[in-house]
Amino acid sequence: MRSPAEFEADHIPGATSHPVLNDEERARVGTLYVQESPFLAKKIGAAIVSRNIAHHLESSFIDKPKSWRPLVYCWRGGKRSGAMAHILSEIGWQTTRLEGGYKAYRKMVLEALEALPGRFEFRVICGPTGCGKSRLLDALAKLGEQVLNLEEIARHRGSVLGRMPGLEQPSQKYFESCICSMLSGFDPARPVYIESESKKIGGLRVPQALMEAMWKGRCIRLDAGITVRNAILAEDYRHFFSQPEALLEKLDCLAPLHGGKTIESWQAMIERCDWDNLVASLLERHYDPAYRKSIEKHYENYSEISVIEVPSPEESTFTTLAGKIRAD
Repeated sequence: MRSPAEFEADHIPGATSHPVLNDEERARVGTLYVQESPFLAKKIGAAIVSRNIAHHLESSFIDKPKSWRPLVYCWRGGKRSGAMAHILSEIGWQTTRLEGGYKAYRKMVLEALEALPGRFEFRVICGPTGCGKSRLLDALAKLGEQVLNLEEIARHRGSVLGRMPGLEQPSQKYFESCICSMLSGFDPARPVYIESESKKIGGLRVPQALMEAMWKGRCIRLDAGITVRNAILAEDYRHFFSQPEALLEKLDCLAPLHGGKTIESWQAMIERCDWDNLVASLLERHYDPAYRKSIEKHYENYSEISVIEVPSPEESTFTTLAGKIRAD
């Protein structure tokens, strides 16, 4: 029942938005409450709420069967959800109001994200950029394994070039809500497959307890030749081929790390559309050294772990690998 802006910031995964006050109406009623009088604010607010509830009944709920059992919530489980819950109950639907509202839910999420990660055995898919870690996770999920794909939830591939075209990242709170929801649905008796990640995926922070649980997990090490990695990265980042100016802008961010001459050489490759050499150079000079430094910091025996070679970028390759890994 919260306003659209509140819903956008965070909501229980799977919830649908049916605000009894939109953002402007909520601001208006709140201003009246503070500057004029609580009584006037309640009169005006009640009229607006009544109209909005009628709209939701006619547009969103009219086709719901009698067996429908809605769970209703607002910020603290107070007047907004109370008004809706009362009317839905009077109609005859078995309606529950979330005690404590979103505020209580958010407290539960934060507590769960501290406790839940430590209950699972994580199998961490490790390997340099472009070796198909995300593709292996997808293949494991299709085989019915428990997979927590943080990049999918974050809508970002994690690197400086990782923003997914046409997608905005969710809020930090909703990112955490989704992680909590997925972990809550997993069986602690079975392993959870996850990709090795840094502490931030784009603009989002991975919960610290989850990072620590990952670092304690079993590392599954992938690698692939440059031809396979080029093919995978060319497919994942193909949108840059038609938007070279966006790629040039992103690479400017790496100038403090690699200097102007290196950036200029990459820019020249982009202007020539020399994608294979560009990818190979980026991997050799930026991504691979950065990944090795990070992964060896958290997996001390990383160099001793047996390597699983990815022979091709084909989907069937990852299906085969997933079957072997789950049987191990």
